[in-house]
Amino acid sequence: MKGISPIDIAVVIIYLLAIIFIGLWYSRKKKNTSDGYFLAGKSLTWPVIGASLFASNISTVHLVGLSESGFKDGIVWGNFEWFSAFELLILAFIFIPFYLRTRITTLPEFLEKRYDSRSRIILAIFSIMAALFMHIGMSFYAGAVVFEKMFGLNIVVSIVIIAVATGIYTVIGGLISVVITETVQTIILILGSLTITALAIYKLPDLGIFSYEDFKLAADPDRLKAVSFDTAKKGFTFFDMLFGHLVLGIWYWCTDQTIVQRVLGAKSENQAKMGAIFAGFLKILPVFIMVVPGILAFVLFKNDIGEDTKSVLPIMIMKLMPVGLSGLMIAALLAAVMSSVAAALNSCSTLIVYDVFNKLKPNLSDISKIKIGRITSVVVLVLAVIWSPFLGDLGGIFELINQMFSIFAPSIVVVFLFGILTKKGTANASFWTLLGGSLFAGTIFLIEKYAVINGIPNYISGSDGLGINWLRQTYFFFIISSVIYGLISFFDRSDQNIPEEFYVKVKSSSTSKSVKYLSGILVVIMIVIYIIFY
Repeated sequence: MKGISPIDIAVVIIYLLAIIFIGLWYSRKKKNTSDGYFLAGKSLTWPVIGASLFASNISTVHLVGLSESGFKDGIVWGNFEWFSAFELLILAFIFIPFYLRTRITTLPEFLEKRYDSRSRIILAIFSIMAALFMHIGMSFYAGAVVFEKMFGLNIVVSIVIIAVATGIYTVIGGLISVVITETVQTIILILGSLTITALAIYKLPDLGIFSYEDFKLAADPDRLKAVSFDTAKKGFTFFDMLFGHLVLGIWYWCTDQTIVQRVLGAKSENQAKMGAIFAGFLKILPVFIMVVPGILAFVLFKNDIGEDTKSVLPIMIMKLMPVGLSGLMIAALLAAVMSSVAAALNSCSTLIVYDVFNKLKPNLSDISKIKIGRITSVVVLVLAVIWSPFLGDLGGIFELINQMFSIFAPSIVVVFLFGILTKKGTANASFWTLLGGSLFAGTIFLIEKYAVINGIPNYISGSDGLGINWLRQTYFFFIISSVIYGLISFFDRSDQNIPEEFYVKVKSSSTSKSVKYLSGILVVIMIVIYIIFY
């Protein structure tokens, strides 16, 4: 390895051992039941839920990708974080009451209760593939790339180390180990990112920058605008980002098993809602401690970074952080990888147990479920380790992962959202929307990526394909899926058997005053932020 001291190595080793110990220690707190293993015995409180939601979401893709985006384009990419605050409010007030009222373990199970088993099977397949190939595989690769750039550590070796460390407590302890370690990792993530931001700001006077106005001039004022920006340069409009992210965000925060599993383990509906709102507050931070460092790097290290924009974060760590604190930042990077992998691993095993094995053999014992869950976690981990090194040939990590999500996210959002908001949607509408909407989006993706134009493949020639950016494509796919769902529901005359708990009215008093007040405060803060960075 290069550029790392024995003290930093010691900090990283202590961090890894501490996380494994904490995960294993808390795994002893729950009885050996499937409910305890997969849903933490429905005992989770709002601080743990909120911190876990945040840590599950913030992967190394974020730390590396957002700093790179800040360097290249500025704060505009922070919208991806700030929009999440509103999407978490949608989770709290629209989706959580239905999920907890129907007493589900997985989201495919929710679709079966609302529609039929066909929709459950399709969503289970989508969710397992997303966890394996994107949540876990992408996280492994992004983390390994950083460690290779910083320390010369082989990508495969990095992936294996991360996989073993994360797998130990996740496989043995289940959800309770995952959420407790994610709470600790949230603290490490925030501390590490805050430290590098503070050190970068401290260095600005060396360049003669003593005020915010000086900084704006040095960075280019356009980099500090969240809404008004150069559309021609970015390739999309603010409204593309708004509507495209809204679809992706509702899918991710409200219908993805990896995220929603924390909510399903909540002690009560109010604890679940408070956890989602707390995560909304936490999602304000990444712009200031992950995107802004990229803008600071543009001012401080533009010549050192040059065209190699993926090296923004590694160069900042090596240039700014002294011995010991470098170890803290490496620990933060590890926390980002491990929390995302652990979340996806736990959700994947839950999906396999409840949506595959429990359907094939409904009377499985708790011991059998836990055993299958653990074996599944190990298998998924091994497959992800094998798969992730090949991601190097697929292009920009941050954009690619969102493009791949946009294939199936729109159709999933349609069947969940309309399934909750109206009784009109039918089982056939859900099935054909999931299948047809995703096939259509997947076909467009393949045309964009691999079609041959003038004898040269797109991915070599750099052709724009259809000339529609992926954010705009995402909400177009949503509109197309909505049309499929609406038309089939209108003409379908098959009988429906929707459980009563789906649409029974809930008294307004079921939502506590503190939940309402905090959600109002969150909305006001977000409005103020957008006024400042308009």
